[in-house]
Amino acid sequence: MPVTTTFWAEHAWLGDRVEPGVALDVADGRITAVRTGTATPPPGAETLRGLTLPGLANAHSHAFHRALRGTVQAGEGTFWTWRDVMYGVADRLTPDSYFALARAAYAEMALAGITCVGEFHYLHHAPDGTPYDGPNAMGEALMAAAGEAGIRITLLDTAYLSSGFGEPPNRHQRRFSDGTADAWAERAAGLKPSDHARVGAAVHSVRAVPAAQLATVAAWAEEREAPLHVHLSEQTAENDACVEAYGFTPTALLSDHGVLGPRTTAVHATHLTPGDIRLLGRSATGVCMCPTTERDLADGIGPARALQEAGSPLSLGSDSHAVVDLLEEARAMELDERLRTHRRGHWTAGQLLRAATADGHAALGWHEAGRIEPGALADLTTVALDSVRTAGPGPELGAETAVFAATAADVRHVVTGGRQIVRDGHHLLVPDVPRALAESIAALHS
Repeated sequence: MPVTTTFWAEHAWLGDRVEPGVALDVADGRITAVRTGTATPPPGAETLRGLTLPGLANAHSHAFHRALRGTVQAGEGTFWTWRDVMYGVADRLTPDSYFALARAAYAEMALAGITCVGEFHYLHHAPDGTPYDGPNAMGEALMAAAGEAGIRITLLDTAYLSSGFGEPPNRHQRRFSDGTADAWAERAAGLKPSDHARVGAAVHSVRAVPAAQLATVAAWAEEREAPLHVHLSEQTAENDACVEAYGFTPTALLSDHGVLGPRTTAVHATHLTPGDIRLLGRSATGVCMCPTTERDLADGIGPARALQEAGSPLSLGSDSHAVVDLLEEARAMELDERLRTHRRGHWTAGQLLRAATADGHAALGWHEAGRIEPGALADLTTVALDSVRTAGPGPELGAETAVFAATAADVRHVVTGGRQIVRDGHHLLVPDVPRALAESIAALHS
């Protein structure tokens, strides 16, 4: 018989309410029982003081962007000038240095309550485009890094074939490209999932994958029932170039080539037409909003509420990791919508938590995660209700406090698969996360 571990949550968010005194029995990494009305910890139970939520899902990450923090906040510019700095970091990564950086970045995510990450991965080859002896060495480094940091990962292996509409990859992009979608599919097929890691696909963007090759990527994901992600309409310049090249908006182009659908997630979706919103909603294509990155890069505010009303489930991502804080992403989606509309209250705290948990996990192909209920994966995040940011409101307002006041610094405990990986704000697998970050980033500049 599997060994049962019990966690006692001082308060737990059960999807529509805060319950005090909840005992969670766990066996084989899954919740087997949820017992409410448990006023004190059962004998031998692990105590989780604060508000326990389902583990948070970071649905859009580029791990190597963590090395850009601070550097790209100096001076002025646009998305395109930021991209030039990003290429400089990408040029210097090897499988070993990427493992070290990603392990530290994923450990930072764990400290922020993130138990699953969607890694939008396109650094496939050596800087000159030569494949490594192990053609998936970079992707395998990312999956191993997530495992050592104690979190789950969906590696979204990304097709990136051109620098623009009809243009070959530039010198920085050579390591991103497999040459053709067929070659991409052959290489990506060699990636092997594991208990903590799953494999999905991504189209980098309509500028990076020629229209005639989009269907190949979509079919690869369809055959495997795997998630498929795509950067969509982040910049107006890309929209204009797509219309000039094909006569369609990027959304319409993706629709015509079979990319949209319930297993697909469009990332950003910032600059859409009403027709684009209808296409995404009617196809039940998800949308991942990344508000802190969209602010940092001056991208704009996407029509998140209109997309959800049209039928698109919403998830959240930290993308460029200007900050790593899914609670901030959740409230930023609401607060940005307030700025855009001059009106408050577009989502409840519970709805925003759903975007950060269940819907984020679904976007990454982990449908059995993101809920506190029997049968779900035992992935849990506990937020302090007694910090300088969260003290004051009663625990019945814990969801509102977590979303609209707490930060990543208030994450106290994290459990993945029934194993505690963060206790009292300390990572149990990567003992000194700041040092790991500093050393792995410094190594890229030495």
